[in-house]
Amino acid sequence: MKSDYFDRPAFETIRPRTQRAPFVFNSPHSGRDYPGRFIEQTRLDQLSIRQSEDAFVDELFGRAPNFGAPMLRAHFPRAYLDVNREPYELDQSMFSDPLPDNFNTKSPRVAAGLGTIAKIVAEKKSIYRTKLSLADATMRIEGIYKPYHFALQNLLSETLANFGIAVLIDCHSMPNLDKRGNASAPDIVLGDRFGSTCHPMIADLTDTLFTTAGLKVARNRPYAGGFTTKTYGQPGNNVHALQIEIGRHLYMNETTLEKNANFVHMQQLTEQLISLLIRLDLRQLIDLQLAAE
Repeated sequence: MKSDYFDRPAFETIRPRTQRAPFVFNSPHSGRDYPGRFIEQTRLDQLSIRQSEDAFVDELFGRAPNFGAPMLRAHFPRAYLDVNREPYELDQSMFSDPLPDNFNTKSPRVAAGLGTIAKIVAEKKSIYRTKLSLADATMRIEGIYKPYHFALQNLLSETLANFGIAVLIDCHSMPNLDKRGNASAPDIVLGDRFGSTCHPMIADLTDTLFTTAGLKVARNRPYAGGFTTKTYGQPGNNVHALQIEIGRHLYMNETTLEKNANFVHMQQLTEQLISLLIRLDLRQLIDLQLAAE
């Protein structure tokens, strides 16, 4: 099956002229290029299908290359393919063909309708009119998912080779958690798999910047970091990963998916974060790892 992105890039790597710091930024869910064939497959209107987007997150963090750090960003939408899942985390009920035995069809994410190829978008709205073929899944996973992770691994490997350490900042957004009147609901959630994927120095600095800006920050609840954070965050190998979830209410209208008046402020805040992170002296983390060995 020909790729839905045969005539344009499904994602892109934006490199600085010179990488000046051991950070890699990743925006896997902000894609908004919806292929025509996918639009024909969905039962949803053009606004409903976008409810799963981490809309504009790539723009919030978009100046990372200007500060000397590469950025990988998706153009394909999350509703089409979720690269923050295992490669073959699929729901058999979505497909007309039997799925191979080695596919993970029983995970909690699949049960929730949010596998590598999602069954639903927000508000539990079903995406597809009819069942998909195995060839469709293979086209998306082999042709887009795997190259995306190859590109991400390549960025981290290059960074590790050049600096002796690499830090992945996985950039996301989340729905407003205060909709039920929970005054303590966080505006920002930092995920490091409960301290297992990232040195506290990096998470603490991020926490401090957002807290100082008057935002409520939570750690690992309700988002502890997904497949990407868990897979790439290996501090014992000098690779750290931190997932950042920014409340969409801080910068956009969650119903119309339009930027609000606070967008520029949040963009400036993320730029401050990038600037602070790249100035961190991470040599001590390398020294700590060498001492542990």
